Amino acid sequence: MTETLLDDPRTATAPFAVTLADVLERLKDYPPERILWTPTPGTATEEDILAHGGKGVELIDGTLVEKAMGAKSSVYAARVVGFLFIYLDRHAIGFAYAPDMIIRTGPNQLRLPDAGFYSFTRWPGRIHELPNIMAVMPELAVEVLSDGNTKGEMERKCREYFAAGVELIWIVDPRRFTVQVHTSPGRVLQLTHTDTLDGGSVLPGFTLPLAKLFNDPRDHVGLEGAGS
Repeated sequence: MTETLLDDPRTATAPFAVTLADVLERLKDYPPERILWTPTPGTATEEDILAHGGKGVELIDGTLVEKAMGAKSSVYAARVVGFLFIYLDRHAIGFAYAPDMIIRTGPNQLRLPDAGFYSFTRWPGRIHELPNIMAVMPELAVEVLSDGNTKGEMERKCREYFAAGVELIWIVDPRRFTVQVHTSPGRVLQLTHTDTLDGGSVLPGFTLPLAKLFNDPRDHVGLEGAGS
C-alpha cells in the first residue's frame, strides 16, 4: 500500500481550434483512433451523445471520444458492481450504477464511469425517474483500465470528477491487480491484491479484500506475478 501526492494541473479552457494539429494537441492524452471526426471535433453536443446511444462514447471539449473498452475491463466492472449491490442490499443508503450512466462533469463534458454509487441524499428521487444525462454527481466513480487507456486521460478524468463534486474514485487495473483510491485532487492511495479496499465515509462499513476481486476461483494461479 503506497500513498502519493500528484500534481494538479488544471484542465485547459481555451477555445477549441479548427486544424487537425490543434485537435490532436487539445486531445493529446487520447489515441487518435479513438477521436471521432463526425461531428467535427469541437462541435459535438449532448444530443450527439444521445443519438449515439451513449454507448462507449464520451463528450470531451465538444468532441466525441470512444472509451477504451475490453472484455477484461467489462468483467471487472461487473464484479465491482456486484460487490456494491451486495453491500447495498444490507445498507439501503443509495444505489449502484453500471457503465451506461452518463454524467455531466461540465459544459460539453459527458463521462461514462464504469461503475459507481449515488446516495439517496444526492438523488432523493426514485430510480425510474433518472434522466438520460445526470447533472447530479455520484459520490463514487469507478474506472476499470483497458489496454487503450493512457495515464494522461485518467489524470484528467480524475480532475474533472473531483471538480464536479465526486468524493471518491477507484481506478481498477486488472493487469496489475491494483486499485488506486483517489480521495481528493492529487492524493492517491495504491492498493495491491494483498490489501483490502474500503468505502471510507462514502460507503461506511464497505470492505472488499482485493484478492477476492481479482482471483477467479477456477484459476488458482490467477494472482501469481501480481505487481510485476
